Amino acid sequence: MEKSHAGAGRTIISVDAMGGDEGPATVVAGISYSAKKNPDIGFILHGPEDVLKPLVAKRRNLHGRCQIRNAPDVVQMEDKPSHVLRTGRETSMWSALESVRNGEATVCVSCGNTGALMLLSVMRLRKLTGIYRPAIAVLWPSRNPQGFNIMLDGGADIRADAKDLMQYALMGTSYARNGFGLTKPRVGLLNVGTEEHKGRAELKEAYDLISANARNADFEFVGFVEGRDLPGTLCDVIVTDGFTGNVALKTGEGIASLISALLREAFQYSPLSRLASVLAYTSLQRLKKRIDPRRANGGVFLGLNGTVVKSHGSADATGVSAAVKLAFELAETGFTEKLAARVASASMLDQDAATNNSDNGETE
Repeated sequence: MEKSHAGAGRTIISVDAMGGDEGPATVVAGISYSAKKNPDIGFILHGPEDVLKPLVAKRRNLHGRCQIRNAPDVVQMEDKPSHVLRTGRETSMWSALESVRNGEATVCVSCGNTGALMLLSVMRLRKLTGIYRPAIAVLWPSRNPQGFNIMLDGGADIRADAKDLMQYALMGTSYARNGFGLTKPRVGLLNVGTEEHKGRAELKEAYDLISANARNADFEFVGFVEGRDLPGTLCDVIVTDGFTGNVALKTGEGIASLISALLREAFQYSPLSRLASVLAYTSLQRLKKRIDPRRANGGVFLGLNGTVVKSHGSADATGVSAAVKLAFELAETGFTEKLAARVASASMLDQDAATNNSDNGETE
């Protein structure tokens, strides 16, 4: 299938077909589902050609819209990122990122090893000028009108100092504007309490930095928030370090699975409860959709010269399709370029402030 056909008037998504727990057939099924729903998407699919070609051939939705790029090797989940960086040039993950680096595709989607994907993304796409640490932004189901809150960092780096957290606020704000159309996103800083005197020293410093940048960056800083605010309506963007964010994310996914299991158990308890489940079927399906982690699948790597969407390794076809949908929406808004402009603007403001302090005889 020719690339020119795949890209004829379409937004091209580069997809790593390998590395997910469910195998390449699930990835192909997911992008086929996306192609059926959205005629404006084309794909470059990376992996062993002899494996992918028959899978793609079975999907009529992909005819003329998917180019296969042969990449014989696969990054395994247990592979160390440093090892992949040294030896992974023939892997599907490396190849998928190269398509974005070379301008063939706008966004990369991968279900593979998170650590390897982040390291390769940083090395091949490079960080935006002025960014200290990239972050993974994840979607958290919430009661806000947009249906989700944005949390970052979701696990790109377990460390984060005050300047990192301030940049996460800027990047999360840009994501909220371009992903959800929020004109003035509300940003909260995750802490063990909402009082200003609580938390580690870097959190208190980050509080001051984020507050100082709120007006110029045109977002509302609501101050410290707690874990219970992650699915709430107090803010749209929650900022934290990667260790805390990843623990919260995995905890939330576990709770969602527990609620689903307990509901099934409750409605199977007796003949009357089974009848009640039939009567409540529509409402239960709506609830299932709201708390289904697959439909919030896709962590976005922020702070790079290119957009990368990390899908869950265990994603099924629905989850892969959700990640592709997110990738398409970000590509359509010119997200990377807008984020770069926002970070550059914030860097200039910091430089101006430092210059003014120096002119006034102030030292750090």
